[in-house]
Amino acid sequence: MNQLKSREPGSVTLPGTLSEPLRAELVAFRRDLHMHPELGNQEFRTTAALKARLEVAGLVPKVLPGGTGLFCDIGSRAVGRSMLAIRADLDALPIPDVKTVAYRSTVANRAHACGHDVHTTTVLGAGLVLAELDRQGLLPNAVRLIFQPAEEVLPGGAADVVEAGILDGVGRIIAVHCDPRVDAGKIGLRAGPITSACDRLEITLDGPGGHTARPHLTTDLVTAAARVATDVPAVLARRVDARSGLSVTWGRIEAGHAPNVIPQHAELSGTVRCLDLPAWRDAPDLVHAAIDEVAALHRAKSTVTYVRGVPPVVNDPAVAELLRDAMTARRGPYAIEDTEQSLGGEDFSWYLEHVPGAMARLGVRTPGDTRVRDLHAGDFDVDERCIESGVELFTAAALLDAMPQG
Repeated sequence: MNQLKSREPGSVTLPGTLSEPLRAELVAFRRDLHMHPELGNQEFRTTAALKARLEVAGLVPKVLPGGTGLFCDIGSRAVGRSMLAIRADLDALPIPDVKTVAYRSTVANRAHACGHDVHTTTVLGAGLVLAELDRQGLLPNAVRLIFQPAEEVLPGGAADVVEAGILDGVGRIIAVHCDPRVDAGKIGLRAGPITSACDRLEITLDGPGGHTARPHLTTDLVTAAARVATDVPAVLARRVDARSGLSVTWGRIEAGHAPNVIPQHAELSGTVRCLDLPAWRDAPDLVHAAIDEVAALHRAKSTVTYVRGVPPVVNDPAVAELLRDAMTARRGPYAIEDTEQSLGGEDFSWYLEHVPGAMARLGVRTPGDTRVRDLHAGDFDVDERCIESGVELFTAAALLDAMPQG
């Protein structure tokens, strides 16, 4: 155990690197997941595959109460110490996979277009490496793996994991998210907020329709919907501190069926994103009031359904530093890039309401590749060398976290 005494990054050679046979197995595992994507709370095959592989390693995974997802403890708790948790998310997206690779999705209109197959594989790989270290007596404290369902389903499967008590005994939690703007072999890191809040907005507008020759006798719902779409964001821009980054963006507008008929019903759907917690807490009332005001100007009756999503992921500085130390110990300081806060939402934030933690951005871009493979796109793919760097990050973090503090 003397090789685990120092807390200084780069001052020790940590055990737990990835063997070539396991690296190849993990690439194959990721490709199998990629070929068989499952939506949120439907990840039965994925859960079964993880459970079987962890059991082969002599571990005792436990399926979550909802029937998908699982958690698994590795090693023994040190006296007076809490565990480090390492989290992955399992679900895919309801979009078609348009790639031509051999491991393309075999399920119509389903794709791992956000990299959750990579997240799952890196946590599995870290678990297998840590289990072997535990057998060798080189794991000073227990580690909990959390394989969570339904990250893409608001308000996110993380809330269910917390409600099920899976954070009991956990002192800190870490995770990664694929980033196609960062090269494989590197991570992006930031202390403080790294994602935004994300809520869902559904609006219906109603009023008497009629002939397009007599719009003055109707509630012109097409115009009303257009004004809500353009004016509500403008109104909010003058009522919310610009530094909060509150943004309303529309994804769907529907109204009418014929060119000469003013409809009686219109619908809009979109998202509300926000960079800080205070503005997120105020957002429902502010957004609702702005919609009602704009709709009333056009004599439309508005009904607003505001669905709470997730708060921002706010990285704890000490846990972010743990990830920095871990990557430095494995690959040196040049494998770490500073990253900005994004407007994307992530339900990892629910864990951070209960324990400190941090999420790193896992580089998945092939160095030198100039193609844009953005998240949530049907052609999204990764340089699979990212699996090895993710496993190295997690295993090093687990070992460094277990060292005596101070």
